[in-house]
Amino acid sequence: MPIKVQNNLPAKPILEAENIFVMDENRAISQNIRPLKIVILNLMPLKEDTELDLLRVLSNFPIQTEISFMKVSTYKSTHTSSTHLNAFYLEFKDVQEDYFDGFIITGAPVEKMDFSEVEYWKELEEIMDWSKTHVFSTFHICWGAQAGLFHHYGIRKVLLEKKLSGVYKHRVLHRKKMLMRGMDDEFFVPQSRYTGLDEEALKNNKELYVVADSEECGSYIILACSSRQIFVTGHSEYDRYDLDKEYKRDLGRGLNPDVPVNYYPDNDPEKEPILSWRSGSNCIYSNWLNFVYQETPYVLEDLRPVSEDSYLRENHWSERDGTVSST
Repeated sequence: MPIKVQNNLPAKPILEAENIFVMDENRAISQNIRPLKIVILNLMPLKEDTELDLLRVLSNFPIQTEISFMKVSTYKSTHTSSTHLNAFYLEFKDVQEDYFDGFIITGAPVEKMDFSEVEYWKELEEIMDWSKTHVFSTFHICWGAQAGLFHHYGIRKVLLEKKLSGVYKHRVLHRKKMLMRGMDDEFFVPQSRYTGLDEEALKNNKELYVVADSEECGSYIILACSSRQIFVTGHSEYDRYDLDKEYKRDLGRGLNPDVPVNYYPDNDPEKEPILSWRSGSNCIYSNWLNFVYQETPYVLEDLRPVSEDSYLRENHWSERDGTVSST
């Protein structure tokens, strides 16, 4: 898809070298169409890496998409230059009067902390409340999913016995849900986290619908409010080397991490990691963008609040829909 970004965003030439069509502002102005407006709240420390990861998976959709990046104002990033942030990132005050087709909230390396201890938690709560009236569909990733489930539905996170790190097999539970269209029965997803979800509380909440999970990792994709809120507990957007970087970073810190499972050939960190999740990731993000494109009103100011699309699930939360074996 033609991704519209700022003319001098550093990710632009990298994406173009990968044969991904990136449209700058000058070219976009000449096209008489309304692009999808997507804003990304990037909470990850290495923001430029996350920009690349997300722009890659958002590139498989034929409609022009205008991407904006947002940062929190109540925390100063120490891993990304202020020059980059000032040039390419908005703050909440810059967008709070605007409306968007889609919104992505990334993960963040703060999962061992209580939500209230996170320096920018109050600001994030305000942003998540804003999303219910100014965004058609919000896509929460990893810690962002845990934060959204806690803020909107009171679902708590739980500390795991050890870090979940590697590429894990997941399964489709409800193929008829729009996010699962075209997915294989089983697919792989990178996971990198110390915490999981209170699965019992999730199971008992009739406003939440689990459409994919893993025996090893628990619930993976959770939908709410007719899919206007999407919570994804893993990192399907990760590049081939992201888990490798994290593993070697933790080694350097003396943390003695386990080798990420199902990632290196022969479990050997000296070998190039196997990329086994890209097709499923592209499918999920394309399904999301297609849903947003089909359902968002042309005039964004006509958006209904998310609360008006609330619903209660009718089927058991983990029951397969009976179409898994059919094609």
